[in-house]
Amino acid sequence: MSMTATARRIGNGLEHEVDVNGRHTIITDEPERLGGTDRGPAPHELLAATLASCIATMVAMYVQHRGWEIGETTVEVDYDTESVPRRFFIDLHLPSDLTSEQQRRLERVARTCPVRRALETGFTFEERTVASRAQRAAA
Repeated sequence: MSMTATARRIGNGLEHEVDVNGRHTIITDEPERLGGTDRGPAPHELLAATLASCIATMVAMYVQHRGWEIGETTVEVDYDTESVPRRFFIDLHLPSDLTSEQQRRLERVARTCPVRRALETGFTFEERTVASRAQRAAA
């Protein structure tokens, strides 16, 4: 299965509209201190967000499938961008009234997140440059 994302620059700044799989659009930008307008998260900030939401979704899907009513869960991810290799610190917040078996299962499910597995496996990159005609704004 392949997934796609296409980023298109908006105006003359650092803001981009990103089409995800032809179904969703998100806006990225850089903070003002880096020359952006901070109208959206910076692209590198999305990595921690992707991991946190993936883990949270895996836990929610498991809970839903089991028919468990457990209340609120939260996943916090701190992405250390300066360590080599890069590091993620993950806090999985679960309700305190879960049984030890429920907690153990949810911890295991959290580790099966596809984003985490992809990050652990590693990547290769195949790049090419495609020359396109410049599009001019209508006058």
